[in-house]
Amino acid sequence: MRVTCEEVSFLFPARYLPTMASPEIEALTQALSRLPGLGPRSARRAVLHLLKKRETALDPLLAALSQVSQRLATCATCGNVDTTDPCAICADPRRDARSLCVVEEVADLWALDRSRLFPGRFHVLGGRLSALEGIRPEDLAIDGLVRRIAAGGIDEVVLAMNATLEGQTTAHYIAERIEAYPVRVTQLAHGLPVGGELDYLDEGTLAQALRARRPVA
Repeated sequence: MRVTCEEVSFLFPARYLPTMASPEIEALTQALSRLPGLGPRSARRAVLHLLKKRETALDPLLAALSQVSQRLATCATCGNVDTTDPCAICADPRRDARSLCVVEEVADLWALDRSRLFPGRFHVLGGRLSALEGIRPEDLAIDGLVRRIAAGGIDEVVLAMNATLEGQTTAHYIAERIEAYPVRVTQLAHGLPVGGELDYLDEGTLAQALRARRPVA
């Protein structure tokens, strides 16, 4: 049996429609739904969890957000986001200052640093060159990168751009900008992922893997 819209309106007039949450809770849900990876349903589930676990989840979250909001800073040296300037990476004396890894975004820096495989320091461009989006070299932190290299003390520059057309264009542009300086310029390898199956890989990944093939030891 189907119920028409007119019948629903008759049975439940607008003034009797239930309100799911207060304006404050709805505002919190809307704010969470705008976060990457969270849609309206996921945001509602997160809000319900926070409300049920106020002392152990909501209050600590609010305190952490307040502290970060008050102390948030962008590192003037590398462009990382932290609560200190310079950031913890730039201020760490154990880091190898001779190696500099260039990334597009802060998220890329955090991903590489989590791996604990790169002992050097970083430089965040704040994006990548894109003619379609109107992003030009002066819109990125490329001049700051050149100044860091020109200051000396850097032996290797690792270009860790994403394996996209724009990312590779950015890498080539930077390589040209710094070719006059006595530094070794390297790039992250692209190709077959560990555990990947050929049948599921796109043509671009396969082509790069073939171009970067090496002799079997």
